[in-house]
Amino acid sequence: MSGSDVTREGVEGARPGRDAPTGARAGRRRRRRGRGEQPLVPDAQFSSYYGKPILNRPTWEPLDIAGYLYLGGLAGASSLLAAGGHATGRPELARVAKLGSASAITLSLGALVHDLGRPARFVNMLRVFKPTSPMSVGSWLLAGYVPLTAAAAATDVAGRFRLVGAGATAAAAVLGPAVATYTAVLLSDTAVPSWHEGYRELPFAFAGSGASAAAGLALACVPCAQAGPAHRMAVLGAALELGAFQLMKRRMGLAAEPFEQGRPHMLLRAAELLTAGGAALAAAAGRRRSRGLAVAAGVALLSGSAALRFGVFHAGVDSAEDPKYTVVPQRERLEARGG
Repeated sequence: MSGSDVTREGVEGARPGRDAPTGARAGRRRRRRGRGEQPLVPDAQFSSYYGKPILNRPTWEPLDIAGYLYLGGLAGASSLLAAGGHATGRPELARVAKLGSASAITLSLGALVHDLGRPARFVNMLRVFKPTSPMSVGSWLLAGYVPLTAAAAATDVAGRFRLVGAGATAAAAVLGPAVATYTAVLLSDTAVPSWHEGYRELPFAFAGSGASAAAGLALACVPCAQAGPAHRMAVLGAALELGAFQLMKRRMGLAAEPFEQGRPHMLLRAAELLTAGGAALAAAAGRRRSRGLAVAAGVALLSGSAALRFGVFHAGVDSAEDPKYTVVPQRERLEARGG
């Protein structure tokens, strides 16, 4: 075959727009198209069969479940504050915390039952106790905690059966930390990427969030002379919440991305500002004995805690809808094991 035949065959077999140019012609084309080389392979688009997500989107109602998360944290931490007020002779602080705990956990349980659809579904969860199931443990925890908070609040308001009330207050305080944090374990036990990957720090963030909310309720409703423990709890709770959440996002890698986008980002940014601002106001109110500053701090802390729970909820839902947050971490884990 002659050189002209090879040339002709190459020309005839050429595919316009498919063959890569070489030499000076390639350099001229690159200069015309822009700086540097252009990628020949498009960015990967993560998808699944029939365009359906890899994970089923959580069907929980945001108001019900995010409200359930928030109110549970408020109730559990309020029980600790109630026991502290009871033990240190601060009756106004103890009463507000007891009433707040009983009201919050009742509303939290109501939100859970409303999302389940029928009260019988919650009762059915009590038929078996599974220590390995956060939902089972949480159901039994609520079943024991709700009557204790009701007894503590009722005896305080009635002024009778004080020994029973003191025992109920102490028992509720023992269960309070678990009530405030078990919902974080419940979320982390799911396959939702932005919940599951935060399993180490999320309970600490929820504990701090519950403490700041309980302190906020007390600051808004209790006279400054009796609110000393609430001022301290506000500062410590805010520090734990903000520190644990920032540490969690840094450790999570790609799964933290939904926290920085869209509605979750706005909610979580508001949570940071409200919680930090509320803690600063609480510290100032404690020094100045200012009722106005205390109320402002209380409102900010309550709002910041709610914004955190709703932001975490919506970020998890967003991460479940995008296959990238499921596929990429799985590939990275497989590569790490292979290496």
